[in-house]
Amino acid sequence: MASDTPRTDEPDPNAVVDRYEQQLDDLLAEVDEPTPRADDSITLELAGLELSRRDLMKAGGTVGLATGLAGCSTWVGGGGSRQPTSSSNDGQTPAHTVPPGELDEYYGFWSGGHSGEIRVVGIPSMRELMRIPVFNTEGARGYGHDDTTSELLAEGGGYSWGDNHHPALSETGGDYDGEYLFVNDKANGRIARVDLTYFETDAILDVPNVQAVHGFCVQSPDTEYLFGNGEFRTPLPNDGRALDSPDEYASLFTAVDPESMSVEWQVRVDGNLDIVDTDKDGRWAIASAYNSEEATDVQGMTHDDRDFVKAFDVPRIQQAVDAGNYEEINGVPVVDGRRDSPLNQSDTPIVRYIPTPKSPHCVEVGPNGDYAFVAGKLSPTVTMLDIAALDTSSDPDDVVAGRPKVGLGPLHTTFDGNGHAYTSLFIDSQVAKWDIQAAVEADTNSTEPILEKYDVHYNPGHIQALEAMTTDPAGEWLVSLNKLSKDRFLDVGPIHPDNDQLFHIGQGEKSMELVADHPAYPEPHDCVFAHRDKLSPAKTWDPSDYKGDKPFVTPADSGVERTGERSVHVRASAMRSEYGIPDFQVKEGDEVTLTLTNIEEVPDIIHGAAIPAHDINLAVAPQDTRQATFTADEPGVYWVYCTYFCSALHLEMRSRMLVEPRE
Repeated sequence: MASDTPRTDEPDPNAVVDRYEQQLDDLLAEVDEPTPRADDSITLELAGLELSRRDLMKAGGTVGLATGLAGCSTWVGGGGSRQPTSSSNDGQTPAHTVPPGELDEYYGFWSGGHSGEIRVVGIPSMRELMRIPVFNTEGARGYGHDDTTSELLAEGGGYSWGDNHHPALSETGGDYDGEYLFVNDKANGRIARVDLTYFETDAILDVPNVQAVHGFCVQSPDTEYLFGNGEFRTPLPNDGRALDSPDEYASLFTAVDPESMSVEWQVRVDGNLDIVDTDKDGRWAIASAYNSEEATDVQGMTHDDRDFVKAFDVPRIQQAVDAGNYEEINGVPVVDGRRDSPLNQSDTPIVRYIPTPKSPHCVEVGPNGDYAFVAGKLSPTVTMLDIAALDTSSDPDDVVAGRPKVGLGPLHTTFDGNGHAYTSLFIDSQVAKWDIQAAVEADTNSTEPILEKYDVHYNPGHIQALEAMTTDPAGEWLVSLNKLSKDRFLDVGPIHPDNDQLFHIGQGEKSMELVADHPAYPEPHDCVFAHRDKLSPAKTWDPSDYKGDKPFVTPADSGVERTGERSVHVRASAMRSEYGIPDFQVKEGDEVTLTLTNIEEVPDIIHGAAIPAHDINLAVAPQDTRQATFTADEPGVYWVYCTYFCSALHLEMRSRMLVEPRE
């Protein structure tokens, strides 16, 4: 918990802040800044907003400055007035541990960051339940080793890794329907779909015309589209033209059909795109953005005092596509959504540009759909956009409903369903809890809506409360996904785990309580939660769900069929503790297709098949069939063995592949 008194074993926080601010001032002296006023503050060209240079630019330092601040005591207040934070709890925190044999109440789905996977975590225990490989090969589940998943990865771009960022659950009526989970790969510009019946990736889309799909969300209240933001501006098409002409680069907003996993259309915009969320009525998709300067270096990207949030009018964009108002690029309709586009020269533009300070990072829409919350990153504020005003006001400033001052480095905001917002503060290493309605009624840049601040450890990025992205959040639990763990765990070498901290959040004004630290393999970016009653995972495969030509091999079907002069098809069943074929013979140089069906009907009895020296690794769940194709290129005896411990005779569960020399 936050302390009522400053810590005595650390440097004076004021002196630390001042020292880093001086370093930042030296850095900014090299940047062409707006002319300051006599009192050394900068007045932004935004209605009702005036921030001192200290407030606005303190968050503009490098990561080194941010991490230098991370260990300091935390404070409320601006300018020269800092008061120690305090936090209290109503004493009603439920147990977050789950006794042996009992189940968690919620599923949590974590993006796996550089690992390319999704991690399934129980809430509130924070126990890791399963990993779902998405953009990565993975041995335990045989993902990327059998023919089907190998082809899936190849058709999805063929990259060797992915950088998972933002998992999102499919919705019906503003609530999670338990059908699909989707996630984006920032590194390679992809979007994937996970079937939540089997917790298995079943589609990967390599999005054309973009680099770095960073922001990603599903359309609410019903998942009719998936939306992805192309963060990095490139020439369009990116075929070698305009290599060093950044003014000709473009970022694209992409709409994807969630069933076919194909691109429906894209929208070209001025500046770039970052994070995206949608309203609760299926009309607006709202994207944060930085680098309105369209620069290629950090000094240029952070030069201006404001950037432009883009609000996409989805039905009007679809109308433009239907009317043929687009340019086709690499087979995709690309609509011109730049400010000077004819489609934006009316009272109902297809893209609204709303000025916000400064290099804003994230946008989240509140549960009732009234406001979009845009965290300032390099501004200590959260800008609240009145979504209804997007359709009724021609003045962008009239769209701003409130702008509370929450602290340094605001990145993400989540909600508890009780009228409270929670914003992560990267530089302050805090979570700020604040009153939404009070922020609407308060003056711009006011700290009065702040109810509570709580220290986290350290430098939080995403923050998620239970089911906060639905129209009816569950509240109760909140997770702060902290980028640094520093001294919170045993040393494990120079690369540390991240630190995911579990909070209980009550309904009172000051009710946050930190209940657990959990190390996370780097670097998960975001997570999403769903009540267990909203999902119905299968315990065994249903063969009727097989996609494509996927046979079910019984013991009677097991055998060898020569399908060509240099090709053989081996079919086998698997059960405790034997394969349906004790051995099989092929010739040197044959292409061998091995089809294996697990005929078990008992859940959790997995069978595998590995063949030494041939890189074969199948993992087959009950009633499932998997297939692998390889070349038997060396004569000899090769054992086929089960890789999952399935019975007391597990080690004896084997078959032989006999490869005879070809004359």
